[in-house]
Amino acid sequence: MTRSIYLFVEDFGHEEFLRALIERLAQEYQVNVRLRPFSVTEGHGKVISELKIFVRHLQRDKENLPDLLVVASDTNCRRQVECLKEIEVVTQGIKEFVICALPEPHVERWLLIDSAAFKKVLGEGCSAPDQKCNKDRYKQLLSQAIRATGTAPLLGGMEYARDIVNTMNLGQILGKADNSLRNLIPDLRGKFKQWQSKPN
Repeated sequence: MTRSIYLFVEDFGHEEFLRALIERLAQEYQVNVRLRPFSVTEGHGKVISELKIFVRHLQRDKENLPDLLVVASDTNCRRQVECLKEIEVVTQGIKEFVICALPEPHVERWLLIDSAAFKKVLGEGCSAPDQKCNKDRYKQLLSQAIRATGTAPLLGGMEYARDIVNTMNLGQILGKADNSLRNLIPDLRGKFKQWQSKPN
């Protein structure tokens, strides 16, 4: 059986990271998945307003609900729990198959967490990222880290998301100081384990 997964994401970076992570887990758990991305591209506020409309459409067509809806948005220096509550209010009627991916503060930081994976993909490691809330800080840090390897990041570095995610030590990441990714990976693993034990 193929599991249908919708990605409702803030932008290209979230889509690339999550697509790679979900496909990696699907292979690990031997679960067939079909991904369908929906990208908003105008920030967290737009994600929430568009998500309300999206959820209403899903609730009207209950026969075609996906097996999982992953909602992704940067926290943008707000507390993760605040962003999570906003999404939970909007998705209350379908919460049993919703998982939130909420990078703190931006998704680019996730690509800098595993320096060994970064080195395997780009030839040199990167510095461990701090956790400050400056606008565009992690976009700049990711771009700088890639340029330091002698490579030009044509899409800000997110074009390397798939390779980095596929090389990451996911078990080790859970011990690193990033609550947002540490929450997401077990949530996704739990869903895949559930599908694995109930394939039909």
